[in-house]
Amino acid sequence: MFSPSPPPSGLLERVFQFIDLHQNEFVQLPDGQTLPIPPIILAELGNDPKKPTVCFYGHLDVQPARQEDGWLTDPYTLTEVDGKLYGRGATDNKGPVLAWINAVSAFRALEEDLPVNIKFIIEGMEEAGSVALEELVRKEKDRFFSSVDYIVISDNLWINQGKPALTYGTRGNSYFRVEVKCRDQDFHSGTFGGILHEPMADLVALLGSLVDSSGHILIPGIYDQVAPLTEEERKMYKAIDLDLEEYRHSSHVKKFLFDTKEEILMHLWRYPSLSIHGIEGAFDEPGAKTVIPGRVIGKFSIRLVPHMNTSVVEKQVKQHLEHIFSKRNSSNQMTVSMTLGLQPWMANIKDNQYLAAKRAIKTVFGTEPDMTRDGSTIPIARIFQDIIQKSVMMLPLGAVDDGEHSQNEKINRWNYIEGSKLFAAFFLEMAKLRL
Repeated sequence: MFSPSPPPSGLLERVFQFIDLHQNEFVQLPDGQTLPIPPIILAELGNDPKKPTVCFYGHLDVQPARQEDGWLTDPYTLTEVDGKLYGRGATDNKGPVLAWINAVSAFRALEEDLPVNIKFIIEGMEEAGSVALEELVRKEKDRFFSSVDYIVISDNLWINQGKPALTYGTRGNSYFRVEVKCRDQDFHSGTFGGILHEPMADLVALLGSLVDSSGHILIPGIYDQVAPLTEEERKMYKAIDLDLEEYRHSSHVKKFLFDTKEEILMHLWRYPSLSIHGIEGAFDEPGAKTVIPGRVIGKFSIRLVPHMNTSVVEKQVKQHLEHIFSKRNSSNQMTVSMTLGLQPWMANIKDNQYLAAKRAIKTVFGTEPDMTRDGSTIPIARIFQDIIQKSVMMLPLGAVDDGEHSQNEKINRWNYIEGSKLFAAFFLEMAKLRL
């Protein structure tokens, strides 16, 4: 872990001491009380025109979890084991939301003026696609968001277990369904096997045509819009602190497709990827069943990067699958649809709040952050950037091994408490921007 250097003094020292003294309250386990969560909460503290206004986005909803799926503890009872706080939502995203609130509460408890105006937008539908969020942001653009100068999101992770990070980009996502249909009913393979164009065989051929064994996408033209790699960008990947062996071991993976840190990071962040997710309508239960599915639906997605466009990708995918299907001379019907189209997001790392966050990280952790991108898709970043047109920054608190969406999700107490201090230090750094 990193030691603060130089140690904070004055107000920041008092704030840090308050957070340390009250950390057990911040971790306080719930008492089983059930509270209704409104879909979207808007809140604000302070409206001093002389101060910058920072808006924090977070979400309180979580992915489903059952202890019988492999959790070592009850996923809905926060449990501390060896300095790790286990529970569904601990890192995604309740921990970071509470850390921001902890930072605010420390100033107020010490009867100190908040260094910045604070606004919150906290939703309860992120894991379901942020239903109605974009509509609300558009509606409130000239009201609630009119005074916002900067937006902070803390809904992703560091690239390793011990070094903090700042994130300046995410990939987009185009999600597809390809359906092959002979009829609505299934067939008996003893009665019809050998005399049909089987939908499953067609679908497997279609899915197999999308990507090769090295991860290269086989759809013609798909890489044409990918932004060229610059020398400055290449240097940023080289500077990132990533132990490949540790990363592979913590991921429980025997071997990655690439052998160097730079190649791994580039294919996670700045190149597109195609993943096949599943087949609907196929027999997938234990045992044997000699059925020929009459209708099957394959599901796959493409993670998009600058400067790819969802509408262009949709057209390329449909043309490719139609070409492959036509070569099979099948009598079945094939339909392709894009059910989700989200653009990638990129920020300017020279924006003032990125510089302020770097200084705050140095104060709390005593080190410079890794400057990272995220291979996943966080739609709200692009929504804020396009609609409100203000600086958006992603400031993660959790470690790479926190296991968001997985069994035994956790956030380390150290990350949670030091993250609370980080947000407090960030407020003070942001306040300097108006001096």
